[in-house]
Amino acid sequence: MSLPAHTTPHADPFAHFAAWFADAEASEPNDANAMSVATCTPDGKPSVRILLLKGFDANGFTFFSNLQSRKGGELLANPHVALTFHWKSLRRQVRVEGPVTQVSDADADAYYNSRPHGSRVGAWASLQSQELDARETLEARVQEFSAKYPEPGPVPRPPHWSGFRLAPETVEFWQDMPFRLHDRLVYTRTGSGWTTKKLYP
Repeated sequence: MSLPAHTTPHADPFAHFAAWFADAEASEPNDANAMSVATCTPDGKPSVRILLLKGFDANGFTFFSNLQSRKGGELLANPHVALTFHWKSLRRQVRVEGPVTQVSDADADAYYNSRPHGSRVGAWASLQSQELDARETLEARVQEFSAKYPEPGPVPRPPHWSGFRLAPETVEFWQDMPFRLHDRLVYTRTGSGWTTKKLYP
């Protein structure tokens, strides 16, 4: 049995997303904040991977990355990004599209310092997206930086590690319905507000 279709839309997509995200946190067995992040090179070649959403508010959706990774380079070269959340337990999907901007150093520091010590060391040890000759090489780098930044001491944020905030231009909420007659509700930014419309499935 599918969940009911949308009734009266929220005034903005962030309130709608907050309600759906709360449902997902209560029902998904793992990582309700997992999302596909699609980027493109300047000449339009796409790539996509799963990341974790680390925050959202009226300013947008925030995630973090090594700026020297493939996705980091693509984000810096072409800021147009698409996100997709798929909550299988709820048979729901949310698609978000819009440009990203890099978060402030203060925001990047705050999230980086909230991470486990091993994850902070890993941000130094991993030359993300570069060729790795052997797992032992990575493990040696982890040992090197673990010795340099022993627990429980501080680990400074690497200069190549930061975050991005996507300011949505469109947000689509998709709900599974019987016979593939799915319910689709799209918010589109218009100046300082939002318009909504339904789409055929």
